[in-house]
Amino acid sequence: MARKNYLFTSESVSEGHPDKVCDRISDEVVDLFYREAIAQGMNPAHVRVACETMCTTNRAIIAGEYRGPVSVTRKKIEAAARAAIKDIGYEQDGFHWEKAKVEILLHSQSADIAQGVDAAEKKDEGAGDQGIMFGYACDETPELMPAPIYYAHRILQELSEARRSGKEKALGPDAKSQVTVQYKNGKPVGVTQIVVSQQHLDEKLTSKDMRKLIEPYVKKALPKGWITKDTVWHINPTGKFFIGGPDGDCGLTGRKIIVDTYGGAAPHGGGAFSGKDPTKVDRSAAYAARYLAKNVVAAGLAKRCSIQLSYAIGVAQPLSIYVDTHGTSKIDEKKLEKALAKVMDLTPRGIRNHLGLNKPIYARTSSYGHFGRKAEKDGGFSWEKTDLIKALKAAVK
Repeated sequence: MARKNYLFTSESVSEGHPDKVCDRISDEVVDLFYREAIAQGMNPAHVRVACETMCTTNRAIIAGEYRGPVSVTRKKIEAAARAAIKDIGYEQDGFHWEKAKVEILLHSQSADIAQGVDAAEKKDEGAGDQGIMFGYACDETPELMPAPIYYAHRILQELSEARRSGKEKALGPDAKSQVTVQYKNGKPVGVTQIVVSQQHLDEKLTSKDMRKLIEPYVKKALPKGWITKDTVWHINPTGKFFIGGPDGDCGLTGRKIIVDTYGGAAPHGGGAFSGKDPTKVDRSAAYAARYLAKNVVAAGLAKRCSIQLSYAIGVAQPLSIYVDTHGTSKIDEKKLEKALAKVMDLTPRGIRNHLGLNKPIYARTSSYGHFGRKAEKDGGFSWEKTDLIKALKAAVK
């Protein structure tokens, strides 16, 4: 039986965290290929990108494989990387958007991989790799996300908005948050511990100074009544956070996969998202699994729902579909598994078409989570829609 009373902790990191800088650059490269493909009249479904980035002191290294329009030059890739670093806010001696050296080591996609994936060569386009992907949803927050990760993101988003607006000029781009949520009778009711490490641009600021600055934004991010006199605060617990970003710590694409998903409240298949076009099921099938899980909960078919999908490289149909409603549904989970296969084509091509993934919509996903966001008019975060409710209810009758 599931525990009813417990503490659970999740963390988030800001867009200026070294790993997130790398995720952003990698996703900017993906978006660049899609924008150029569309501009050149190339079918965007034929774009292939697997881009990895490493950032350290005044240096960014971009490597990986691609297939796309010849109009994507090294000059354009470098410009996209610099623009991303500038937008994040890095104009520091140790990491500056204009002064950092950008090295590009991208090369053509392997023909061996391409032959198993290309729609032009196979009737049923196969998955870009093998693997397992998970989706999750629960009724703890308005966006059907676990409360700890949802509010850890919210804290940093509030601080980021204050920094970007110019309201808080002392804040730097790099930050981390962590919240420990107390559950009673299975429901989140408050926070017992709050951790925020926030880069500051004034070297003289102390932890006490930063607590005074940060506390109003934390309170704004959390539900009313969740912070009590017993809540323990840890603001810049090392005492100083002046050197931030890749100058302080080397960053790599794909190192924050739990921050990107459910904060540890659900399983993870192990594959990162950023830098990958959606033929890579690490990304697209994880989006599909979240989409389905969210619709199950939104339809009132369960209060919690975990979904696992599995794929083999070059094979179109998923090898398995697994549903666990954690004892919160009266519907047999086998029936739900069959229903999910009916309401959505879970082949890689089917997922991309259903969710409209062959678009330049990925840079915006690179920080504050790929899930629990608002679906956008241009197709961004399309996997957050709850437009399958009617179909799911009909399929399980």
